[in-house]
Amino acid sequence: MAHEYILGLSAYYHDSAACLLRDGEIVAAAQEERFSRKKGDERFPRLALEYCLREAGITMADVGHVGFYDKPLLKFERILETYLAVAPRGFRSFLMAGPLWVKEKLFTDRELRKALGDYEGLLLYAEHHESHAASAFFPSPFEEAAVLTIDGVGEWATAAAGVGKGNDLQLTRELRWPDSLGLLYSAFTYYTGFKVNSGEYKVMGLAPYGEPKYVDLIYKHLVDLREDGSFSLNQKYFGYLDGLTMTNAAFDELFGGPPRKPETNLTQKEMDLARSVQVVTEDIMLAMARSLHKETGLENLCLAGGVALNCVGNGRLLREGPFKRLWIQPAAGDAGGALGVAQLAWHRYLKKPRKVTPGKDTMKGAYLGPAFDAEQIEAFLKKTGAAYQRLDRATMMVRVAEQLANEKIVGWFNGRMEFGPRALGCRSILGDPRSPRMQAQMNIKIKFREGFRPFAPSVLREHVSDYFEMDCESPYMLLVAPVKQERQIPMPDGAKKLWGIEQLNVVRSDIPAITHIDYSARIQTVSRDTNPDYYDLISAFRDLTGCPVVVNTSFNVRGEPIVCTPEDAYRCFMRTHIDSLVLGPFLLEKASQGEWKEDESWQREFQLD
Repeated sequence: MAHEYILGLSAYYHDSAACLLRDGEIVAAAQEERFSRKKGDERFPRLALEYCLREAGITMADVGHVGFYDKPLLKFERILETYLAVAPRGFRSFLMAGPLWVKEKLFTDRELRKALGDYEGLLLYAEHHESHAASAFFPSPFEEAAVLTIDGVGEWATAAAGVGKGNDLQLTRELRWPDSLGLLYSAFTYYTGFKVNSGEYKVMGLAPYGEPKYVDLIYKHLVDLREDGSFSLNQKYFGYLDGLTMTNAAFDELFGGPPRKPETNLTQKEMDLARSVQVVTEDIMLAMARSLHKETGLENLCLAGGVALNCVGNGRLLREGPFKRLWIQPAAGDAGGALGVAQLAWHRYLKKPRKVTPGKDTMKGAYLGPAFDAEQIEAFLKKTGAAYQRLDRATMMVRVAEQLANEKIVGWFNGRMEFGPRALGCRSILGDPRSPRMQAQMNIKIKFREGFRPFAPSVLREHVSDYFEMDCESPYMLLVAPVKQERQIPMPDGAKKLWGIEQLNVVRSDIPAITHIDYSARIQTVSRDTNPDYYDLISAFRDLTGCPVVVNTSFNVRGEPIVCTPEDAYRCFMRTHIDSLVLGPFLLEKASQGEWKEDESWQREFQLD
């Protein structure tokens, strides 16, 4: 019996991706940036598509249906109407965006046909928030659930809500442009000196250093929040309708000065702004969830859209919200739209039934990218002239656990690459959470990034409630919870007087490397059935130290996508102060390697943001 293949695509805005289903099951999914090495790559996902086809062993001629994650003509209608509504103020912006739309985005159908080669079937288009909602509900472990999607903007919608049941998904209401929680957060991202569409998580990480002193000002002047979670933004203070910046002179006047220049020193003001917009965002997320629960009476909630990556807000939803259970799409941003539209084609267009296993989603741990076998890895190592050892599995686990216990930093490249923005134990850099020096070492010597940024713990699922105020799964690192009270170390009186980032080096718990300054942590629970190698490594570390937790950060440096290939991993290893590198069954020690010579062509392309 022939298989039914469906390809989902997202492209042309940011973070393009491809996803392939076989008979409704996810075979492969990946972002283009991982292959092209251009962070947030928005181009047609040619390399990601080639990988998906290769993983399935097929060509485009075998694909039955192709779906695209949004409707470009509707989006163009919104952009055109916006420019006309604010004319002539938006003319400069239109001069920049207009030619690109006319040349490329208005002719998405033609561009897709050209890129897809042998494919002669239908091109199916879903609305942006339908794709988000489908990516949230269909892979979830729930037969029935409320669904909430929140981001910057799709075609017209900036948030949408509805209900999924079986293979049916209906969105019943939406918030529309220009009122957008994602864009409100991005405005503060811009104003505090970070890059929009990639720096929002920096604002979230900075927030605990500040006080929410601007919350009242935000509610008085910027946001009119209603009881049902809907709101309107006062466009007097924003520049995204008619300009090339997120905020404007009125915003500057309201908050006492111009935006922080990128890469300049952070002040208490930026910390307080970050805390304030984070509080407002959480308020709105909770209001939306409570309204949706009141409307549906359901116990389960599925989330997607860029704002669903706000794991601090997700943690509050879980603790304080009305829903008993949450499930958040790990590729919650635009990349996940490729998965969502493929699911819509399978369940809505082809009307195929949905099989649900209670307590188990169909994302396969988000391990949906390429893997490399021992022969491929060893061929690369020999070609490179690297010094390495091949170890059996049991020996590898013990050796790496010993290195971690000795405060060594280990690059861990093993199995299929993750889909979504988080490294989940296949493309990770690991450290000892008990070390008070680990956070600073990783930030400065490995990641080359801001010192205030927190690191996440990976914890064995059965031990999560021993360390954190949480007793549910968090396999995708999308929930923040407090470190357990008995593990916390109260701040000494002298430390309470420290300013902002000076508090960073104060030890707050018996796992200080992953304890943020507000005693919180962004948690990944690890189960043996989804990633046995990673689970057994953490188990070996526990057997050696008594601690079932490791520090897990993504295997990349600032400005670079997460590593995809053994070559990417080796390059990152040699360019940083990572002590050891695991490539499948091979262990490499930094001290044993020869002199590293940077490849000049690569060096020209690589830039820190």
